[in-house]
Amino acid sequence: MTMDWKAYDPNGYFDELIDAKGGVRPPARQLIQCLDSLPPEEIESRRQMAEATIQEMGVSFTVYTGEGTIDRAWPFDIIPRTISASQWRTTAAGLEQRLKALNLFINDLYHDQQILKDGIIPSEIILESKNFRPECVGISPPLNVWAHICGTDLVRDGDGEFYVLEDNLRVPSGVSYMLENRAITKRVLPELFEQDDILPVTDYCAQLFDMLKSLSPRDVRKPVIVVLTPGIFNSAYFEHTFLAQQMGVELVEGSDLVVDEKDCVYMRTISGLERVDVIYRRIDDLFLDPEVFEKDSVLGVPGLMRAWQKGKVALANAPGAGVADDKVVYAYVPEIIRYYLNEEPIIKNVETYLCDDPEQRAYVLENLDKLVVKPANESGGYGMLVGPHSTKKEQAQFAKLIQDNPRNYIAQPTLALSTAPTLVEQGRLEPRHLDLRPFILQGKETYVTTGGLTRVAMKKGSLVVNSSQGGGSKDTWIVASGEE
Repeated sequence: MTMDWKAYDPNGYFDELIDAKGGVRPPARQLIQCLDSLPPEEIESRRQMAEATIQEMGVSFTVYTGEGTIDRAWPFDIIPRTISASQWRTTAAGLEQRLKALNLFINDLYHDQQILKDGIIPSEIILESKNFRPECVGISPPLNVWAHICGTDLVRDGDGEFYVLEDNLRVPSGVSYMLENRAITKRVLPELFEQDDILPVTDYCAQLFDMLKSLSPRDVRKPVIVVLTPGIFNSAYFEHTFLAQQMGVELVEGSDLVVDEKDCVYMRTISGLERVDVIYRRIDDLFLDPEVFEKDSVLGVPGLMRAWQKGKVALANAPGAGVADDKVVYAYVPEIIRYYLNEEPIIKNVETYLCDDPEQRAYVLENLDKLVVKPANESGGYGMLVGPHSTKKEQAQFAKLIQDNPRNYIAQPTLALSTAPTLVEQGRLEPRHLDLRPFILQGKETYVTTGGLTRVAMKKGSLVVNSSQGGGSKDTWIVASGEE
């Protein structure tokens, strides 16, 4: 046995590979047998191979700093995270249920607002949300689906159960890294894939293409689909190019598209204008159309909202879908599922305190040192307070922010995020905290990725997994061994 598993200590946290008694969890047996058969110098050589592969494939992401933007190689750990296929089936059903309910909710908000009339959610929470778009009221997108692509963040707490931490319904990113993680792992640990126990992830781009195709307003055999990017300085530009390339569609910027007097969208090509049917947009609502939103946006397309409203082009995700991305709305999702589907939520939310509620606010202000406080509409881990790791000064600043704008803040208990063995210097294994972002597609059919993007806090003891904040990643295996 080359790896010292006896010295590996998850410090009382639920570990993805090793159980509380130091035994190997069933989905990880094949992986750990393989790792134990490799001498330490071989494991180090595989780690270096992974780094070289990342450089060679150009897998990068952009970090925003005080000095500007920095392009970094994707931080990757070669030891995969394993989950049993039976547990994943339940989780996938829960994710499907959640997105179905959220789409019914968004559609209701832009039409009858019955959920508000019935008092399930206070009206002001929606009408004051910075992602509610009055411009979308009365519009019916294809299939009445608003959020076609959703990235839902899951965490495993000390009980080993998955909980939803948040839903990302505006322009969720990270799926290209999920696919690249698998490609790198296959290259670095090919012997592990000789058996069929690890379920594949490779069909995502084909599923995405089929879903986008199902939205086409024209009944043509080959609708024209494009990926709309803000350009090379966007942190997810690698992903935009990757997805366009994998689907075999054009990657365009706003200046490549034009809306004509009949409200149809065309793409400028070297052989003239070509009609566009479906736009997978990776641009925020406010920059989509300078005629409707930000007047000085150069990223969008003048007239695009008009074309979409008239059903001449499909947009995924639809403008206005972000209203359900709000972390305050998140607290109501279990009620939303019960209201629209008459079902109990399959996956629970993390317990959440709404600072808008005077009683809950008082509790939060008294316990800032124990809680995680988040603004309602930030992403990427920005603007948060992680209570146990914060200073008295930071707590005082957040108390003021909460009192000044209680609607904008929620708080949650500091979770005992699960850990997984991660390779650190000198080939040692140490536990690092992680989360999981699976991706769900909804068009005519609903599809959930087999696993998702596992994000890892690369610093010892840290709970911050976001790539933009120094987090890394590893491959996610859904393992069917020992199952029918």
